[in-house]
Amino acid sequence: MSESVWRRTFLLLAGTVLLVVSPLPAASAETGPRVVGPLPGTVPGDRLAERIEDTYPFFSTPVDLAARGYVEQEFHLSGVADGWSADGTQVATDVPYTTRIVVRRPVHARDFSGTTLVEWQNVTAGYDLDALWNAESITRTGDAWVGVSAQRVGVDQLRAWSPARYGGLDVTGGGRYTADELSYDIFAQAGRVVDATGSAMGGLRTRTLLAIGASQSAGRMTVLYDKVLPRTQPVFDGYGFVVGPAPTRIGTEPVFQVLSETDVRSAQRPGDTRQFRRWEVAGGAHSGYEGQVYRAPISVRDLGGAPEYKCDQPPFSRVPMHHVTAAAYDHLRRWVEHGTPPPTARPLEFEADGITKKRDTFGLAVGGIRLSQVSVPIALNTGDNSGETFCRLFGTHVPFDEQTLDRLYPRRGGYVSQVAAADAVNVHAGYLLPADARRNLRDALASGIGG
Repeated sequence: MSESVWRRTFLLLAGTVLLVVSPLPAASAETGPRVVGPLPGTVPGDRLAERIEDTYPFFSTPVDLAARGYVEQEFHLSGVADGWSADGTQVATDVPYTTRIVVRRPVHARDFSGTTLVEWQNVTAGYDLDALWNAESITRTGDAWVGVSAQRVGVDQLRAWSPARYGGLDVTGGGRYTADELSYDIFAQAGRVVDATGSAMGGLRTRTLLAIGASQSAGRMTVLYDKVLPRTQPVFDGYGFVVGPAPTRIGTEPVFQVLSETDVRSAQRPGDTRQFRRWEVAGGAHSGYEGQVYRAPISVRDLGGAPEYKCDQPPFSRVPMHHVTAAAYDHLRRWVEHGTPPPTARPLEFEADGITKKRDTFGLAVGGIRLSQVSVPIALNTGDNSGETFCRLFGTHVPFDEQTLDRLYPRRGGYVSQVAAADAVNVHAGYLLPADARRNLRDALASGIGG
C-alpha cells in the first residue's frame, strides 16, 4: 500500500481501559481521532450492570475465535468530523464525535494476511449489524475485520442497550446533525486509524485496506465514494459494495459490486470497466439462510429473541452468497496489490420487457453466476419473496420432492459427482474458492441424495 500524508500524520493515542482513567489529550483535526481500549468485558456478561467491566460488545460474535487464533476487541473512537449532505455539500466542520469500532483480528502477526476489511455496520433493522462478517472465510485467509458504528440509529440503540458501555457515544454533534451527515467522515477516519499501527490492531500492520458495506451501508459508501472523497483525501485501497448500490464515478481505487438475484431488478446495468466489476448471483437472496442462522442466537442473547416472519413463500434461499463475496474479496485484494483485474461474469437474463427475469422449467433464474446449488439443484432457490416486513429480501427455498430428485439423480453418486464438477468450473472461473468447494462437497455427501 502506498504511503500517504494520512498514513504519516495520523497517530494513535491508545488507552488500556475506559474513560474512567486519566484523560488523554483531546482529539483534533491536526492530531486525528483518539482511540480508547480495548474495552473490558466479554460474553457472557450482565449488560445491565453499572460497571462497564460487566458488559460486553453488542452483537459480539459467538464464534470461538481463540480456537482460530483470533481475538475480538472493542474500542471507542473520538475525534472531530466534517459533515456532508447526500449531494456532496459540506454542511459542517470539526464537529466532535465519539463512536465505537469492533476489531476481529489474528492474535499473532505471523497469521495476519495483511488485509483488513472495514465494514460500515448496517442499521436497517434499527441496530448495528455485522452483515458481512463471515468467520469461516475471514479467519481461514488470515484477514482482519473491523466494524464501524457510523450512523445515529445504531449508536442510539447502543446507548440504550448499555448506558454503562455506550452512554458517551454520539455521532450527531449533540443532536445538531441527525441525518448522518458526520457518518462519511467518521467511517473514513476509522479506516485511517486501522491503517496505522497502534492499539486498535494490536500492532498488526495493514498492507491492503478494503472498505465493505452491504445493502443500506453500500448506499452510504456510494455517497462517500461519489460525492465526498473527490473533495477530501483517499482512504481505502479498494471498495466492496455487496447487495446494494455502487458508485458511478470512476476513481483510482478498484470497485467490486456483488449482487444477489433479489437486487437485480432491471436489464439496465452498468458495464464493467478497468476499475469496476459487477457480479450477479443466480438464486441468491439479499438476506439468505446462512446469515439468519448465524444471527438467531445472538438476537436471543442481545435482543431477547430472534425475529420471526410470515412470508408468502418459504423464506431464505440456501444459495451461499457468502461464498461469492469471499471470492470477490480475494480478487479485490489481488486487484489492489498486483493490478490483476477480476474475471467478468455473465449477468442474469431478462425477458423482452427488461423487468421480468428469465427462468428455467424449475423456476430458477437463467444467467448470472451459477453456484452448484443452482446448476445442480435439489430445491427451488430464488431471490424473490413477498409478505410482511423484510420478506422481500429473503428469497425462497422450496425443496424438490423425492420423485423429482430420483428423476434428476437416478445413479448412485450422481448428485455428488455433478456438484463436484459444477464447483470445479466455478473455482476455475474464479467465482468460488477451493475451500468453499470442499464445503459444498461435504454437504453433498451428507445429503444422501443420489446414492
